[in-house]
Formats: sequence, C-alpha cells, structure tokens
Amino acid sequence: MTSIEDRIRGSFARQSMMATLRAEVAAVAEGRVTLTAPIADHVLQQHGYAHAGLAFSLADSAAGYSALSVMPADKEVLTIEMKINLIAPAAGTRLVAEGRVIKNGRRLVVVAADVFAVENETRRHCAVLQGTMIPA
Repeated sequence: MTSIEDRIRGSFARQSMMATLRAEVAAVAEGRVTLTAPIADHVLQQHGYAHAGLAFSLADSAAGYSALSVMPADKEVLTIEMKINLIAPAAGTRLVAEGRVIKNGRRLVVVAADVFAVENETRRHCAVLQGTMIPA
C-alpha cells in the first residue's frame, strides 16, 4: 500500500508546470499539503514581485493535493472552480502555499490555501485561495 505522501510526491513529480516553477513538496499530511517555490527571475512581474500566476499555480496545486490526500487510492482530482485574493505584494525569496481541505463531501471537496512570501525567515501573508475539487 502506498502512503499518502508517496502518492502526492509521485503525482507532483509528473507535473511539468511545477518543475518549470521549481516548486517542491515541503509537507504532506491527510487533508494538508505545503508547497514551496523560489521567487526567481523567471517568475517576476514588472515591479519585481512574484507574479500572481506563481501564487495561483502554487496555491491551486497545494489545495488540489490536500484534496487528493483524502481521496481513495484509485481516484485523482480536478479543479472545477477557484478564486484567489491577492492581499499583499509577494516580495521575498520564496513562496509557501499551505493547502487544506475545508470539507470533504460526497461528490465535491472544498479546499483553501494560504500563500506566504518569505524573506529570511519572515513570512508575509500575500494570498488566500478557495476552490472546489472533484474526484476524477
């Protein structure tokens, strides 16, 4: 039997988008997944902050993997809707997205993610995401 963490890490390794962003899995627990990515030159917007696309992609995957962590082993998940609030500029050296399951329903999984910009060891909350996943 494959552990939740092995399952998440295996799936994550197949995501070329996450590889492009240089993202990594930082932590996995049932109903929770944390991802990180460097704020590097290839993901900046015109003011020098991390692009919102990086925050959104990282949060979507963290939230999606939190949903996958509560699915049966023969299921995958797909995002069916998602919303993000960008609440501060993403200035720092890396982003951390902490995904979590809010409600694991019979047909849908409601998820959320908080995104933090990290400089040295100071974290600044920069985005909040909420979405819905469906088993596939």
